[in-house]
This record gives sequence, C-alpha cells and structure tokens, in this order.
Amino acid sequence: MMSDDPVAEVSRAQDEALASIAAASTPEQLAQARVSSIGQKAPLSQIKKSMGSLSAEERKTLGRAVQEALAAVEEALAARAAVLEAGVEAERLALDRVDVTLPGRGGALGHPHPISVMLERITDVFLAMGYRVAEGPEVETDFYNFEALNMPPDHPARSLWDTLYIAGASTLLRTHTSPVQIRAMQKQPPPIYVIAPGRTFRRDAFDASHSPMFHQVEGLAVDRGITFADLKGTLDAFAHEVFGGRLTTRFRPSYFPFTEPSAEMDVSCPNCEGAGCATCKRSGWIELLGCGMVHPNVLRAGGYDPEEVSGFAFGMGVERIAMRAFGITDMRQLFDNDVRFLARFAG
Repeated sequence: MMSDDPVAEVSRAQDEALASIAAASTPEQLAQARVSSIGQKAPLSQIKKSMGSLSAEERKTLGRAVQEALAAVEEALAARAAVLEAGVEAERLALDRVDVTLPGRGGALGHPHPISVMLERITDVFLAMGYRVAEGPEVETDFYNFEALNMPPDHPARSLWDTLYIAGASTLLRTHTSPVQIRAMQKQPPPIYVIAPGRTFRRDAFDASHSPMFHQVEGLAVDRGITFADLKGTLDAFAHEVFGGRLTTRFRPSYFPFTEPSAEMDVSCPNCEGAGCATCKRSGWIELLGCGMVHPNVLRAGGYDPEEVSGFAFGMGVERIAMRAFGITDMRQLFDNDVRFLARFAG
C-alpha cells in the first residue's frame, strides 16, 4: 500500500540503496546491492509498480521522483563498480609485479679456446725475440704453395701433402703457412724475421691425431751469416719458454724439399720427463716441429741472393703443441665445442 507521503518514501529508498552500494567492498557484494536497489522486489521498483492507483498529477510528481532516484542509484552503481574494478586490477598487478631492481642472473663468462691460448703464447715468445707476424691468403696458388718452395709440378714430395684443390690444379687451400714466407720475402729486402700463424687445410681423416683443418705457425729468419746454430738456439729457447725450463731438446736429421739441411726437433716428454711412458710411446721423446736451413731455390723465389744471405725456417702444428702442453689425448676434443671440456681451461 502506498504511504501518505510517497515522495518521502522514494527518498528513503534511494538513501538505503546508496548506502548499500557504498558499503559494497567486492564485486559480489555490489551485485547483491544492485538487486536490492533496483531489482524487481526493490522498494523503488515496488513504488513504481503502485503508481497506477494515483491521480495523473500525483503520478507525474512521483514518477519524476522515482526516475531521479533510479538515475542516482544507477550512477552510484557505475561509480562503485569502476572503483572496485580498479582495485581488483591493482591487486592483480601487485601479484604479478616483477621487481626490476633485483640483480639479473649472471651469465657464464667465456675464456680463450686452448688453440687461441697456445697461438698467443707461441706468438708472444717470437715477438719477444724480435720477430713480426706476417699473414697471407688461405686460398693459394700452386706457385706459392709448392713451386716457390722448391717443389715443381713433377716433384715427388708433393705427395706428402693431401691437397684440397679448388679450381683445377692451379688454385688450392693452402696445405701449410709456408707460402707466407715467400710473400713476405717478396715484399722486403733482407734481413727478415717473421712468423706466419694461421689455418691450413689437408685431405686428412678427422681422428684422434688428425684434422682436415688445423693451425700452424711457421717462422723464417734470413740475414747475413745465419747458421744452423742460430736455428737450434732459437728453437731451444722457444721450447723452454712454452713447456718449461726442465725439458731437453734434440734435433734429428730429416727431409723437407724447402730446407737443406733439414731436421725434426723433439722435446723430452713432459709427462715422464724422458723416462718413457704411454704418451711418448716409451721413447722419452715427443716430436715437436720440423725445421732446417732455407734452400737456395726458396731464397731465389723470394727474390733473395743465396750467395749474400742465408736463413732458417721452421713449422709447427698448434693443435699438437696444445695437446702436449695441456695433456689432451684426442684432437677432436679441440673442435667438438663441448663446454664441459673447454671449462677445464678457464682462467
């Protein structure tokens, strides 16, 4: 039944609705407040339904009051919903918050590869002796790789190198860094003291002691009055710098087409100190490098007069020296990129 003052009743219903909306602290409570404020059984809805028994003038007055009350309630509901939604979003962001002030996870620091370490060590020893570094192309011509090194096309010594040819028989991947010696001599008059570090290529199987790509360091010294004694003294000093002062060196006669006389240089086994072990095959010695006095034909190919100057040359495989210095038994480990193996050489 309609009260004596329906407009006052509308005002009270509006106040109650606004109070319930303001008291809602969660979206669920606000949904309940919406039902109790503007639902079918809400006081304002009931007043609106009972307006049919009023006169036209009373309906007009009461209808305006009800519409204003419903508008106020709808506005309050929307405002409260926005506040609660912002609170939910803020809570969700707080839970998902990432503290960017925390220190990041540190990445593992890298370190030089064993081959790089040995290349640098070898280079530093000869730089300290007054040598300079010379470089040349990895794709070479037959002239620089063989002919200028006293190996004409029909020379049997060519079979010692398993050559990888690129374009016929004239262009190839260099089998040693010796071509750099010829190029260095052609660029300057004597005296010359150079080393030539770099990659070389041969048609070798990839196994425990061979690789189709490997590194070499070759050296050349040409001056007036150079003798085999200078060669021995230079390489003996080098071996002691790299492997330590306790080892012994020896030179055995050998053959290379670009040196005469030629020799193989051995060092006493660093594992057994010459007593004999599995590493040195019970001999007490490990072959280190090849060397010799520069052949006169090689000096001529470089533009030098063998009647005026003499010189010596040597060449060594960096991988095998690294294996002996670091106790590595399988060359393939140097190329496998296994971080567990490489971590042994950190620091």
